[in-house]
Amino acid sequence: MNLDEYKYKDLIHRCFRCGYCKFPTHWDDVTNCPSYARFRMESYSNGGRLWLIYAWLTGEIPWSEHLTQILYTCTSCKSCVEKCPLSFNEDIVNMTVAAKAAMVEMGRLPNLVKKFFQNVQLYGNPYGIDAQKRSDWMNGMPVESYGGQEYLYYVGCEGAYDTRAQKAARATAQLLIDGGVSFGVLGNEELCDGNEVDMMGEEALLENLATRNIQQFSDLGVKNIITLSPHAYNVFKNKYPEFGGHFNVYHSTQIFADLVKAGRLSLPDKSGARITFHDPCFLGRWNDEYTAPRKVIKAVKGADFIEMDRSKKGALCCGGGGGNFYTDFLGGSEESPARIRVREARDAKADILAVACPNCLTMLEDAAKAEGLDDQLKVMDIAEIFCQV
Repeated sequence: MNLDEYKYKDLIHRCFRCGYCKFPTHWDDVTNCPSYARFRMESYSNGGRLWLIYAWLTGEIPWSEHLTQILYTCTSCKSCVEKCPLSFNEDIVNMTVAAKAAMVEMGRLPNLVKKFFQNVQLYGNPYGIDAQKRSDWMNGMPVESYGGQEYLYYVGCEGAYDTRAQKAARATAQLLIDGGVSFGVLGNEELCDGNEVDMMGEEALLENLATRNIQQFSDLGVKNIITLSPHAYNVFKNKYPEFGGHFNVYHSTQIFADLVKAGRLSLPDKSGARITFHDPCFLGRWNDEYTAPRKVIKAVKGADFIEMDRSKKGALCCGGGGGNFYTDFLGGSEESPARIRVREARDAKADILAVACPNCLTMLEDAAKAEGLDDQLKVMDIAEIFCQV
């Protein structure tokens, strides 16, 4: 691909590396771009990436595997969008995603990215696990297959296959049952939602997944979808309409907030607990939902809710987006964003770090262990705070 073929050819040169994309809400530390926080090199900031992309498209620098890895450290967290003061800020993540798409067309990608795509194509999930094990998360639970219930509960790849995230998937299902919500699941018929495929630039695979999912949902008469993951929430809500899929999409915390308000959930007693909350990027910055999860947490009896210094639009990404929960291009260091984040929770004197995303759950729990904080800081999905299953 050359510059003339690039979708954002008329915009990308306008980035002049002012550096605002790196800044957090509080100006004492330049770490709100997760990849810049990890590597502390200009190439890994969004402005640096855009200049590298422009130089590659104009032939000033050649393609290299190192260049692709720099691109794929971008988690699509949108922190740079929040901080960029220029008129084209909404597109600065899209510019990187479009460059990834060009790399996909070339077929020249990091091996872990290739493996991610291959697994999704062959198995319907990035882990490469047999599709017939997708329903294992709900073993022993009174969960029904979808057949005309009010809601489809879409669990997603992480909740279905990751052993830690499975617990959150079960807790979420149990809360829906306790709240009297009419829902069913797809079990082994569920397929990858495609959000990370989209963020990683595989446009054809996204279209394939979206088309198949929309057809299945439509054939079953699905109108309302509850998602465990904000990533699935995002792609169903914002991308599927482009392929003709129009559904009412809710993140689980939005449903829980309604159940709490209606008095349909038993409120747990966590007297003396100090709970803080990590905002998931695809719930917060991508979809502007900051209220629902906090309403649910604040309903916990006897607990103190505390905010970390960086929260809501200024929250630091855990580093798992853009497929990095699988590729882990940002791991392997004390300065990985997940480890920075659990230290922030510790500094806030929290003993429970609540999350509302299975990617964040696994990334932050692993980080707490790496930091030696697992005895003093418990990483829990919000649903797990309400029930133990």
